Amino acid sequence: MITQTSLRAFVAVAEAGNISAAARRLGRGPSAVSMALKQLEAALGGKLFERDRKSDLTALGRHTFARAAAGLRRYDAAVDDIRAYADGEIGRLDIACVPSVAAYLLPGMVDAFTDTHPQIHLDIRDIDTTSIEGALLAGEVDVAIAGTPQAREAITFEPLFEDRFVLVCGRTSPLATRECVEWDEIAGQTLIANGASARMEDPRFQALAAGSRLMVHNMASLLALVRRNVGVTLLPQLSLPREEPDLVRVRISGKALLRPVGVHGRRGESRSPVAEAFVDRLRAHVATRIEEEAYMRPPGG
Repeated sequence: MITQTSLRAFVAVAEAGNISAAARRLGRGPSAVSMALKQLEAALGGKLFERDRKSDLTALGRHTFARAAAGLRRYDAAVDDIRAYADGEIGRLDIACVPSVAAYLLPGMVDAFTDTHPQIHLDIRDIDTTSIEGALLAGEVDVAIAGTPQAREAITFEPLFEDRFVLVCGRTSPLATRECVEWDEIAGQTLIANGASARMEDPRFQALAAGSRLMVHNMASLLALVRRNVGVTLLPQLSLPREEPDLVRVRISGKALLRPVGVHGRRGESRSPVAEAFVDRLRAHVATRIEEEAYMRPPGG
């Protein structure tokens, strides 16, 4: 039988020119290497070397060497590739996340991740939570970061942090000068619903949302409408640009409205090593940001 071990021994002897040198290269005893050669010649039914000194190959030996050396190189390369993939060092990673995470969390960790994983290709898209769920279930993304999923029977959810919803209005809105606003005051404004607030189950918000005639999913369009005082909206604080002179954040009175944000996964499926390495880095980065940012807090904290 032709085995990888016998082929590897033959290639080493052919390259070294003698059994002793090949044995040292392989970390085996000369007798074991000699036996491997005899087994290979028996399996092939012919001699591989012209003489015992192993310096000249027969025609069969030359053909076998060319094929075996190339095959072993491909095999070793495949093993290295598999090990690198298993260690999360190579691969492609498709990531979907809500816009606030894409804009304010990922930039602080992607550079560091790509520095330590230079052979990983990242493809990042920022979309709303509903679209993220669809992409995840369709197998289009490897890592999904969003709010609480609706399809809990098919999607797992590991919460990473919570952030508080605030009222967002234009600089010239009558509510812009308030430090805190009551729900009945919000009810007197035109409310623009959005993808983030649409999943809020709080009855105070639902009562307002029921009368809203505007729903905007795109963040840029939403904020443009608020700047023009078309209406006000409710957004998690992480969603808002840090420096935005034409927008005002106003705290909402009463019990805080919180948005849990976490990692989604397909139930019953484990993540790839590359994806797991990314999620590990994300967990550590979020923990650091929670310590630094007042508007972020641990899940249930």
